[in-house]
Amino acid sequence: MRFVLSVSYDGTHFSGFQKQKSERTVQGELECAARQIFGAETKIAGSGRTDAGVHAEGQVCHFDAETNIPPKKLSACFNRILPPDVRVLKSAAAPEGFDCTRNAKRKTYSYSFYYAPSELPLLERYAVRIKEKPDLQKMRQAAALLVGEHDFKAFCASGSSAKTSVREIYSVVVEERMSAQAAEYTVTVCGNGFLYNMVRILAGELVAVGCGKQEGITAAFQTKERSALAKTMPAKGLKLVSADYGIPLFGNAAEE
Repeated sequence: MRFVLSVSYDGTHFSGFQKQKSERTVQGELECAARQIFGAETKIAGSGRTDAGVHAEGQVCHFDAETNIPPKKLSACFNRILPPDVRVLKSAAAPEGFDCTRNAKRKTYSYSFYYAPSELPLLERYAVRIKEKPDLQKMRQAAALLVGEHDFKAFCASGSSAKTSVREIYSVVVEERMSAQAAEYTVTVCGNGFLYNMVRILAGELVAVGCGKQEGITAAFQTKERSALAKTMPAKGLKLVSADYGIPLFGNAAEE
């Protein structure tokens, strides 16, 4: 029988999602817990392979197992075993033929950064400090250029195995929140798929434009050259927010 999980994790001390022989990974921890629950080797697939240091609010996973444990109670079984920086938020029986990697219709990521005179300990774990206050309007204008179907080859780091670099971005929302200590920013991107480091490169370009650099997105689409864009932002500011499958996986459409 196939099951589906919604998994959240703090990626700080993980070498990414995908299992590796000698590194601590999210998939490795989940499969270790599954081995104890089901008494057999259990392969757990994820909706995406987050890199080292990247976080997740709603990573969707699936696995096959034979068990009498009610699907909704599997989350509690996992959480009794998993370390505190990874948790299964919800569990359910998967729809027939479900594949969390192939069936995703859209994914949403967010990238967080902030401007402050010095590093702020309560923000540093999940956001990147920038040294100049960006212009919100300029970032939003540049973000609008990214929406739609484009060849995002220039937004892809070397090492990608993707067959095509064409992706469709449904929305890019740039938000600003002012506090007594900092100006905090979040870039939320929703699309039908993402290339290797694409969101981190995209966020880096928006920050650069906000800080006065000439917009390079138009040139990047035309030339497909990575050099047209600003530097890749660090992993710790990136979070996989959700994967959408067009159907309610956990019993309530409002939760998806």
